Amino acid sequence: MALIFIRTAIIFITLLFVMRLMGKSQIGEMQPFEFVITLLIAELACIPMADTTIPLLYGIVAIVAIFILHQVVMLLDMKCSPVKAVICGRPSLVITKDGLDEYQLKKNNLDVSDLIESMRAAGYFNLDDVYYGLYEANGSFSALPKENVTPSLAVTLIDGGKINKHNLQVCKITYSDVENFLKEQNVKLKKVLVMTVDGNGRVYFQQRGKAYKILQMKLGETW
Repeated sequence: MALIFIRTAIIFITLLFVMRLMGKSQIGEMQPFEFVITLLIAELACIPMADTTIPLLYGIVAIVAIFILHQVVMLLDMKCSPVKAVICGRPSLVITKDGLDEYQLKKNNLDVSDLIESMRAAGYFNLDDVYYGLYEANGSFSALPKENVTPSLAVTLIDGGKINKHNLQVCKITYSDVENFLKEQNVKLKKVLVMTVDGNGRVYFQQRGKAYKILQMKLGETW
């Protein structure tokens, strides 16, 4: 029991020292390669702590090796832009002056609902509350907000050419109401990238491959 305690203390001190040397980015929002390194270090630290048949030195050497590899990658990251793009990735501009960029969303394995969720987490509740929106290389969402934002919560009615039936019930809008609205716009359902409506009937409407429009829809009741 005492041996395990001592081995654990040695590994803990080693990890603390190595993590401090790796810099503050290890503590904050991590790049993909930093996340992988953190997982590897955690796994390498557990093995010699739990299994006394494994020499403690093996675990320490493995952790130091990971640290050296981290420093090499960081050096390449700072000195060579192409390598930085491969290792860390690039920011993806998903909201432009024309609206949502479907290609960039798909490139990052995201859909409209993922984007809307990220916007709500950042404090934006309508798709046109920002001029530009992007996902950073570390996965965080950043945006350039507009001066005046819409003072009402928008609800998604169409996402990627599919109607959200649950939200129709929440908004007390019928399927026929949406169909009639699409007929007025002379647009087929499958061609619609996104359609949201707020409590005042203000509609954010964007067809695939086209710029978004702000339209108005008659509601049975407002919220």
